[in-house]
Amino acid sequence: MMKSLRPALTMLVALTIITGLLYPLAMTGLAQAIFPRQANGSLIERNGVVVGSALIGQNFTSPRYFHGRPSATTGPDPADPSKSVPQPYNAANSMGSNLGPTNPALIDRVRTDAAALKAENPNVPVPIDLVTTTASGLDPDISPEAAMFQAPRVAAARGLPAQQVAALVAAHTEGRLFGLIGEPHVNVLALNLALDGTAAN
Repeated sequence: MMKSLRPALTMLVALTIITGLLYPLAMTGLAQAIFPRQANGSLIERNGVVVGSALIGQNFTSPRYFHGRPSATTGPDPADPSKSVPQPYNAANSMGSNLGPTNPALIDRVRTDAAALKAENPNVPVPIDLVTTTASGLDPDISPEAAMFQAPRVAAARGLPAQQVAALVAAHTEGRLFGLIGEPHVNVLALNLALDGTAAN
């Protein structure tokens, strides 16, 4: 019996060391050497202070800032930990709403959000990504159309020329990867930081 058991135990220990220790260490080392910024969370700094990640959205609500996509993430209720309450962009609880297209709660929420946005910019169709959530609830990007839709509000709230804000959006629009993969997008946090820098100057 030991004759059969010894090779099995040897393989178990060897594969545990290789796949559980050596491989992860090698991949971590390569990532730190080749892509250190991405391996450390794609953090964004301002004046030496980390203000967020390029990979995780933030809940901007002031009219002076561009807003991201709605987020359906939740977290424990501070008053009653057994219950959940909305906590937009809660990175510890990535999730979608799981509401189907015929769910009345989803329909009411989208209708309310669309009406508020339409009042903000009545002459332009509301971009769909400003009223729909993603599966993760953490999307840091919006479409260039969604950013341009918000530009008049941001310009008015900050007292900046509309053309200047529109130019800022255009400067922060990233194209498709290799010209083929994905869609053009704007990172909301990076755009808002640039907006603060423009206002300060």
